[in-house]
Amino acid sequence: MAGRLFGLLIAAAVALPASATAAPVLVMGRGGHVTFRNDRFLTARSATPRPASGGASAGSAPGGSGSRRPARDAASAAQAPPRRAPPRTVVSELARLYRFHQLSAADYRRYGAGFAAALAAVKRLRGTRATELEAAVQNLHAIAVAKGLVPSRLPALFLTLDRNRQWWTTGPIPYSGQLIEFQGSQLVWEYYPGQGLELQVLATFGRANGMFTAGPTEYAQMSHLLGEMIPLAVQRGGGIAWEYYFRFDGGSPPWVSAMAQGTAIEALTRASEAFGPESGPAGVSVPPPGSGSYLQIAQRALAIFTVRPPAGVAVAAQHGARYLQYSFAPRLDIINAFLQSLIGLYDYAHVSGNTEAQRLFAAGDAEARAELPSFDTGAWSLYQPGVEDTLDYHQLVTGFLDQLCSKTGAAAYCTTAQHFHAYMTTPPALQLLTMGARVRKAFAVRFHLSKYSHVGIVVTRGQSTVFATSRYFSRGVDAFAVPSLSPGSYTVRLAATDLPGNFSRIIGTLQVSAQPHST
Repeated sequence: MAGRLFGLLIAAAVALPASATAAPVLVMGRGGHVTFRNDRFLTARSATPRPASGGASAGSAPGGSGSRRPARDAASAAQAPPRRAPPRTVVSELARLYRFHQLSAADYRRYGAGFAAALAAVKRLRGTRATELEAAVQNLHAIAVAKGLVPSRLPALFLTLDRNRQWWTTGPIPYSGQLIEFQGSQLVWEYYPGQGLELQVLATFGRANGMFTAGPTEYAQMSHLLGEMIPLAVQRGGGIAWEYYFRFDGGSPPWVSAMAQGTAIEALTRASEAFGPESGPAGVSVPPPGSGSYLQIAQRALAIFTVRPPAGVAVAAQHGARYLQYSFAPRLDIINAFLQSLIGLYDYAHVSGNTEAQRLFAAGDAEARAELPSFDTGAWSLYQPGVEDTLDYHQLVTGFLDQLCSKTGAAAYCTTAQHFHAYMTTPPALQLLTMGARVRKAFAVRFHLSKYSHVGIVVTRGQSTVFATSRYFSRGVDAFAVPSLSPGSYTVRLAATDLPGNFSRIIGTLQVSAQPHST
């Protein structure tokens, strides 16, 4: 399903229930030694979707398994047939930036050395390790070809390349979606098969919120984390943004997410509350030159909420504005992401008094209130129009609604939250729609189901079971295919168990004859 492929873990950016569990992470230490631990500032609850196998949209992931493309550098480009305009490469783009004084000599040497080291490592590696590191190289190369190697983007891009080289030359092969951290750093990374390790913007800023929630003893770690993340922001849409640098669901990097940006704004706002309104990344009263206070940085991060995609995430809507989960998917409406972006805008507007933030929140708030009823099926929540939530996403969106209800008191949030809480204990409703079938012909036993559940069917005649099976179904009308039966009267038992474990069962009668009853 569209948009449900991008894997992130939401950290304690939301008001987590006591039962929320810490997320398992692999931590790489000195010398490549990797240990396992549970990060108490992250929760194992999924917040956004996971990528398709092999990377992004089918067949588009660079360096996917089974096909290795040679990493391109300036030397390989020089061997290509002469062209009117030489192809852009990572090396040529770095040289161009240095030549036009957009890159210092020290950074030019450092980035060039990092790229050369990655290319050399690819040649030494084999199998998955070579494929994944090469994919990281290819993502960087693709951005260079697309004229995307702008100065503000280089720190994040080359940190990503360095972390991939470090992991794939010394670390184990993780499972898909594994969260990864590095000793001495507060940043969170995730493994996307076919694309290597990618910086998890949402999870990292959520982790900062988790540190704030944990209390003053963790504020120093939060300051350290923000001190790492703030320099990785990119100039975009007239302000700054934290981007993603991998292909996903038809979108090409770099792209941005309203959910991640809203969580960043929330974390910056909380840091200002922890250290004072004039504090900056170092957690001191006088912020480093050029960075500004946490609130000033958050203000610059508002920009993508004012700009249309693909540069920004703002889409004009009937009642105000909708803020997008993915800047490359302007028609995709994911309600949990929209609500979390509003929480970040609300918190910043409330603490700072910034009129632009207040306006952006008001526009999104009006649209979200109008849209919410369409995401309530009467038995469960929708992830996006027509797509029911998993249990994790139902709990996630309910938590966001609880927060917005508490902050705004708006009936749309409070009432919908009450409904979603009730659905956690409401059994699924079943209705048998097929009452008859034609003799000795396969047929379908149709039924109506109120919400996504595991449904089982047992067809008996007397004491004998003649057919039984089970599978998962979404809400609505569906059916089991039943083989031909002899004429007579049969008992049909349908049982459903929903995602939280609520159970229901109905019993009906099926007449099999030459002239079946209407269904």
